[in-house]
Amino acid sequence: MKQRTIARPVESVGIGLHKGMPVRLRLEPLDAGSGIVFYREDAGVSIPLHPDFVVDTQMATVIGKNGVNISTIEHFLSAVYAYGIDNMRVILDDAEMPIMDGSAASFCMMLDEAGIEEQSAGKEILRIKKEVTVREGDKYVTLKPSETARFDFTIRFDHPVIAEQRRSFLFSKQAFVKEIARARTFGFLKEVQYLRSRNLALGGSLENAIVLDDTKVLNPEGLRFEDEFVRHKILDAMGDMKLLGRPIFGAYEAFAGSHDLNHRLTLALMADSEAYEVVTLKVEESREFAKSFA
Repeated sequence: MKQRTIARPVESVGIGLHKGMPVRLRLEPLDAGSGIVFYREDAGVSIPLHPDFVVDTQMATVIGKNGVNISTIEHFLSAVYAYGIDNMRVILDDAEMPIMDGSAASFCMMLDEAGIEEQSAGKEILRIKKEVTVREGDKYVTLKPSETARFDFTIRFDHPVIAEQRRSFLFSKQAFVKEIARARTFGFLKEVQYLRSRNLALGGSLENAIVLDDTKVLNPEGLRFEDEFVRHKILDAMGDMKLLGRPIFGAYEAFAGSHDLNHRLTLALMADSEAYEVVTLKVEESREFAKSFA
């Protein structure tokens, strides 16, 4: 299997979640070995995709360099992960990715429009060799060796609609598009009101998030999946793991994981050279692995 970029440039415009202002997003191909590079054209700053450039994880995953930030990149990156894109330039004219409908579905559509181009260099993967875990109380996230690429997540909320949800996701692009990509971000009405009092979440609405009051979902169309909440957590986790720059051959597992725990997990993994190896896929290996991205 070879490295991948997109076949042609594509662009879209959407609303930023926190500022509520239009954001222009343009995707362009890059040469093999370039990685995913974000570019703030309004500030003239490029930000490579790497855990070292994560500057905030409180409300979303935020990368930054020289005081210039880009927020809420995880939904977009989950689609990039699923489509197996290794090299691409991501151009924005503001400090946020557009929120679209709160899921990764619109970004999948952009990548479908752009098309996939295989490049001459061999594809590299991150093979997990040793378990690495980050804990905070009873919450944890972990990466461990596995013969399959899996994302397993459990959430527990004191809310009648959510309660406890578990999902095990065996990775493939087709399964991502069908089972994960359409799962929307969610929040509670009282939290939204608090955020808006601080001039945040100004672009948030029932059009781009699931909103719950104390007892029910407020969106008139209801849920897209009965367990949409945990599916979205898997979406977030995939986006956060894309910060590692390569697809993971191993198993991710979490209980009540968060962007912060995910970031700390990527740093812990990178700090332990015995926990992983970067492998360029051989022909016989790549045929089987390529099926995941078909």
